Amino acid sequence: MIRLGIVGTGRIANRFASDAWQSTNAKITAVFNPHTEHAEAFGKQHNVSAATGNWNVFLEQIDAAYIASPTCFHAQYIKMLIDGGKHILCEKPMVLNKHEAVHLFQAANKKNIILIEAIKTAYCPGFTALLHWIINNDRIGEIRDVEACFTKLENPNGRELNNRADGGSMIELGTYGCYAAIKILGCDYQSIRFSVQRNQKGIDIFTKLFLEYGENNKTGLVKSGLGVKSEGEMIISGTKGYIVVKAPWWLTTHFEVRYEDTAKCEVYDYPFIGNGLQYELQYFLDRIQGKQTTDFVTEQESIVLAEIMEQFLKEEANYRKSRW
Repeated sequence: MIRLGIVGTGRIANRFASDAWQSTNAKITAVFNPHTEHAEAFGKQHNVSAATGNWNVFLEQIDAAYIASPTCFHAQYIKMLIDGGKHILCEKPMVLNKHEAVHLFQAANKKNIILIEAIKTAYCPGFTALLHWIINNDRIGEIRDVEACFTKLENPNGRELNNRADGGSMIELGTYGCYAAIKILGCDYQSIRFSVQRNQKGIDIFTKLFLEYGENNKTGLVKSGLGVKSEGEMIISGTKGYIVVKAPWWLTTHFEVRYEDTAKCEVYDYPFIGNGLQYELQYFLDRIQGKQTTDFVTEQESIVLAEIMEQFLKEEANYRKSRW
């Protein structure tokens, strides 16, 4: 039985704890929050015995940890867990800087620590089946474009639309679409640009990200929004046909393969249980126990995702500098 700890006590941590019961080879044994009262409230709600604001006490109770803290603290906690010899599943985006991502993976590899970015879409049955179909079939021809949209209307007074450090639609939701794009088209994009709509505080409420590849002019479009609502589907375009992943594509349960002949259509349906976090947890546990070797989110992909976030934040910093 793997002793699992949770760092952070916010919404995603609560969802994770609710889904973790579905794993048969792990038990949540500890939760950490520097504000002890928050840790204790979480522990009481989810029946976690060691609920603490003391890092050393937390480490003593666990073999591995899930990081669900605000993004700006991810790197700090990853380093501390590596130093403590604990395996790590870190919520997306893992970090916001390419150099930092490279350094953390190097440190983890040196100590044989498993470090995985928790992008729940990557591990759910429908999305893995979609990738399997793409790899093993050429019926839509050569894939030339991927468009992925994830938007929701967030509370204007909430953290996501008021915190410049780790708020905004790109940081909050952009990882999903970016992951899908680079997973299907590759990590070796040649150019990237952003089109951003912001609120009065300068925080992005809707961002379009454009990726261009040199090979056959492949392109990717990622749309993320917290203050603008759009259809949450993904379209994968090929030279012989296309794939529509119905909304919400990031919780993939249904996709259709379509062709020029509208009478031809292949339909695929897959289950999606709970919040979907149990899929990434089970993969993480299997990796720890040596049962799983396939990388659903590779080290290179996590580094590229951090690079994309870094480029976005640099452009946003330049924008704010010019305005304020």
